[in-house]
Amino acid sequence: MARSPESLRSHRWFGVSDLRSFGHRSRLRQFGYDSVDWGGKPVIGIINTWSDINSCHAHLRARAEDVKRGVLQAGGFPLELPAMSLAEPFVKPSTMLYRNFLAMETEELLRSHPIDGAVLLGGCDKTTPALIMGAVSMGLPAIYVPAGPMLRGHWRGQVLGSGSDAWKYWDEKRAGNIGEEEWSEIESGIARSFGTCMTMGTAATMMAIAEALGLTLPGASSIPAADANHPRMCAAAGRRIVDMVWDDLTPDRILTPAAFDNAISVHMALGGSTNAIIHLIAMARRAGHALTLSRFDEISRHVPVLANIRPAGAFLMEDFFYAGGLPALMAEIKDKLHLACITVTGKTVGETIAAARTHQPDVIHPLDAPIYAEGATAVLHGNLAPRGCVMKPAAAEQRLCRHRGKVLAFENYDAMARAVERDDLEVTPDHILVLKNGGPKGGPGMPEWGMLPIPKKLVKAGVRDMLRISDARMSGTSYGACILHVAPESFVGGPLAFVQSGDEIEVDVPARRIHLHVGEEELSRRRSDWAPLPPRYTRGYGAMFSQHIGQADEGCDFDFLAAAGQVPEPEIH
Repeated sequence: MARSPESLRSHRWFGVSDLRSFGHRSRLRQFGYDSVDWGGKPVIGIINTWSDINSCHAHLRARAEDVKRGVLQAGGFPLELPAMSLAEPFVKPSTMLYRNFLAMETEELLRSHPIDGAVLLGGCDKTTPALIMGAVSMGLPAIYVPAGPMLRGHWRGQVLGSGSDAWKYWDEKRAGNIGEEEWSEIESGIARSFGTCMTMGTAATMMAIAEALGLTLPGASSIPAADANHPRMCAAAGRRIVDMVWDDLTPDRILTPAAFDNAISVHMALGGSTNAIIHLIAMARRAGHALTLSRFDEISRHVPVLANIRPAGAFLMEDFFYAGGLPALMAEIKDKLHLACITVTGKTVGETIAAARTHQPDVIHPLDAPIYAEGATAVLHGNLAPRGCVMKPAAAEQRLCRHRGKVLAFENYDAMARAVERDDLEVTPDHILVLKNGGPKGGPGMPEWGMLPIPKKLVKAGVRDMLRISDARMSGTSYGACILHVAPESFVGGPLAFVQSGDEIEVDVPARRIHLHVGEEELSRRRSDWAPLPPRYTRGYGAMFSQHIGQADEGCDFDFLAAAGQVPEPEIH
């Protein structure tokens, strides 16, 4: 049953006959608005993460106007509210340090202002989960508008994918196979438009997950940012949020446990980023669902990789869009989805994908001809990772999925970075590189250090993959036999802290096992000798982060944000 204008949250600000509401209305008139603009209409907050230094979101300044157009067409009153812009290439030490900051800002922007519904504009890696986490905690009707991928890159007749081909050709440069001229040409050709990475990195993965959860319009997640379909989608989202407010279609009605299962299934079928695991756990817990690592592994056993997109495949997001996009992929795995889940359209997943078709089967494979038989991600457990760690076997050399080797251990990133460039480093392709202190507290902020560089002497010899283990993350555009998110992290005294060079580690991905071959007595001795490092930050946001951040298997949310309970509405005095 549709709500009345008097039931709108904004009515408390604008619809009451008192001095305070007089002040609110007079300030709107100061902008040049009149009562016809806001009177009895839903106020729609457009949370915009545009900035001059975020190329992924460079077009969102204009797209906000498209959203406003749609809101006005549907009889709403749009107000744009800028929020922190997490520019993945530039923000240091890691955008992950600020995901929760943006989640807090989103929640508080919506709570403290006279907002009835929200349109969330974002796309760069941590922005999607941050916006959704904040909106979920606030509980207002909300729709997510993905920024969309950039156009494919080009160099000397070859198609380039951002991130993935940067790592690839950097190793070729380190090996001496290409020079400065070629490297400069690649630099100029790899990113040709605004928009997110066009590989199946974290940005593309999280935008797709938002759609799989039911938080976007159908097909929105893969529209190229420069395509005319994109502003049309933005306007349609503006129209739709107004109806969502009248229908009181809030995130809790959409984000059910079944919806998160759908998102995990889509993640597996896409060959998605390992980072998505952390974000999905955090989003689910904000929605009141205790999602665990084990659920990812259960679903990965039954959902193969179908999307032939780099880094696990050959194509790019532009190809995926023309092949049918996410609705087509979801139609291929419809027997593995909960089709009754509701979406922001008010329709079910089943209704949404009923007419979807795959137009290019070499880009979106059928279920009976996957590009990788199991899902994108494997969750391993063992004495090195009692609370789990993750790997993307679809993007690794398969010989390394069962491997035992000697360790080269590094206490920090700088030590590792210096060592791998040494020509006299004693290392073989069978060694296992281990990096410590790259986790949530140790990084701090869990930087993308997990794709440890292959030692230069091995790169020159033609080696392009080896086993690497850390408590850090890696870019979703990365590839290789990298084991990540080891929990608990070394900085807080997890077993990874006690690994030494010369130890042996055994990895068995099919058995989901990781084991440090060091006796319990020796491990106990190392544990008693271990001393924690001092906190990285002693003041400010960094100190708050370090004191309250959870581990990777918990979603890396703040303990005080993940806690149950509602924040009271602000008093209007």
